[in-house]
Amino acid sequence: MTTTDAKLLTAQDLLRLHSEGIRGELIQGVLHKTMPTGREHGEIAANTAFELLLFIRPRNAGIVTTSDSGVRLERDPDTVRAPDVAYFAAERIGTGREPRYSEVVPDLAVEIVSPNDDVDIVRGKARMWLSFGVRMVWVVHPVSRSVDVHRPGQSVETIADDGSLDGQDVLPGFTCPVAAIFGS
Repeated sequence: MTTTDAKLLTAQDLLRLHSEGIRGELIQGVLHKTMPTGREHGEIAANTAFELLLFIRPRNAGIVTTSDSGVRLERDPDTVRAPDVAYFAAERIGTGREPRYSEVVPDLAVEIVSPNDDVDIVRGKARMWLSFGVRMVWVVHPVSRSVDVHRPGQSVETIADDGSLDGQDVLPGFTCPVAAIFGS
């Protein structure tokens, strides 16, 4: 069956499937199921969200979300993707709660390379986020304990375990040892 033969799904369909226990993302209306990623992945996502929240909350600088919070990137056909961790600046999202997928792209997206991930596909996802207006993407590599920092129009910078992440102009003043997101 080709994509043109199958019924394309909408963001609303994806929400319904989620309530039925089916997890995934939509890419131009096609469901791409995701599987649980494992404890290490979850720990890194939680540590990264924690470090961001420690900085963001006292400053009322925005919100941090995790992988079940999708972002609608395209309509007709719909594309809904979900970074492992995302930061949305307060001035871009407003004060109301959004029960659906965000219509605003995050300022920072974090993708964690899982053991079953193809690194090139994850790097492609980082480029995809940038193409939709995300200002910075961190690709976390648990095996090498490093983070690749992607910025629009700039070379990728790799920061090793003994280095620090910098919020640059996306989160001015934020710094975090890379080791902290790995739990050490």
